[in-house]
Amino acid sequence: MEEVLRQLPIKAKEKHTENKKFFAKLRKRPPKNLDYQMQEMHEREFERTDCLTCANCCKTTGPLFTNADIERISKFFKLKPSKFIETYLRIDEDNDYVLQQVPCTFLGVDNYCSIYEVRPKACREFPHTDRKKFQQISHFTLKNVSICPAAFNIVEEMKRRINM
Repeated sequence: MEEVLRQLPIKAKEKHTENKKFFAKLRKRPPKNLDYQMQEMHEREFERTDCLTCANCCKTTGPLFTNADIERISKFFKLKPSKFIETYLRIDEDNDYVLQQVPCTFLGVDNYCSIYEVRPKACREFPHTDRKKFQQISHFTLKNVSICPAAFNIVEEMKRRINM
């Protein structure tokens, strides 16, 4: 997995222009069954991809924390939301709550998440490849293919399957 992760940003950069053109076309004319196809490709990829051998998303990026996430996680820690924010979060340039640092504070050496049951929505949905109206979030996907080997594989499969 280490070699895959080392090569991933290089491969993603090589495919960036091709992917950007593909997604531009996809946004203009998404196939009628795109949501179904994305769900199928996502499920197939995650049958063979074990996030616990990777956890690159947790090691290299941090999620946005919604107010609902902050409330839920604070309750889990038996903290006031303000104390949770003070201890773990900061406000970024987009005025969103994000982690103070990466790798994620809640990631263990075994790649398990210590708050998995109450993790942020952004973590639960990452890499967002099974999301409805997938074509609307292509800007996220362009970033995620350099972070997540599964997202990279799904996009490559999309390009093979969906002739644009």
